[in-house]
Amino acid sequence: MVALAAGLAGALWYFWDDLLALPEEPIIAQPELIVEEVPTETGPLHPIEPSVSTSPERNLVPLPPLDDSDSYFLLSLIEIFGPDVGHVLVSEALIDNFVATIDNLTRSHVAEKIRPVGRLTKSFVADIADSKGAYYLNPESYERFNLLVSLVVTADPEVVTETYRRYYPLFQESYQRLGYPNAYFNDRVVEVIDHLLLTPEPDDPIRLVRPHVLYEFADAELEALSSGQKLLLRMGSEHTQEIKQVLREFRELIAK
Repeated sequence: MVALAAGLAGALWYFWDDLLALPEEPIIAQPELIVEEVPTETGPLHPIEPSVSTSPERNLVPLPPLDDSDSYFLLSLIEIFGPDVGHVLVSEALIDNFVATIDNLTRSHVAEKIRPVGRLTKSFVADIADSKGAYYLNPESYERFNLLVSLVVTADPEVVTETYRRYYPLFQESYQRLGYPNAYFNDRVVEVIDHLLLTPEPDDPIRLVRPHVLYEFADAELEALSSGQKLLLRMGSEHTQEIKQVLREFRELIAK
């Protein structure tokens, strides 16, 4: 009896898990979920075609290599803006400087060495407002930009756009060489224009501070603006409105 009880106890212990196991649920095969990949859009958002000659009286010669394009591009700019434009532009790497400057206008700083426009003839002027280190932007400073703004606003937008399209292959090459092999310069131009059009237009005079050598905007929100937006503020509200109108017209001609 003891041996039988021991045997039954051993058998019960051995099969305990099987005796208490729950009945297995039937495995239902789940259909494989097929996720359709949405094809990513490739190509420019705002495609632009380079200019081609449509007149038998005007045959466009092939564009020179990018690194040899300065004199050729400068002549085209003089045709649009007049001879005065030659006095305000740098003499080397014009297209590279234009492209690099435009790309940096949405950032905090544009290095002087890449600017296509040289130093202005007149100096920056600030008025001392009080003894606590506050200043105001002197309206005389706006006059420094008179020539540049006049050249821009008096140019024919259609002619400017035609020249832009004419040289666009070189702009694109320069943009890719800048570090954007899979991007499109015209898309970047439209993006920068939209950014500049958001520039606020504070009432004059604009208050400044001078914590170190350079002046800064006293308003923290103005000081946090990009280099391009600050440039518009330094031009004065009248010049800013004129430049914005030119940008709107140009955008309509180059944007999809």
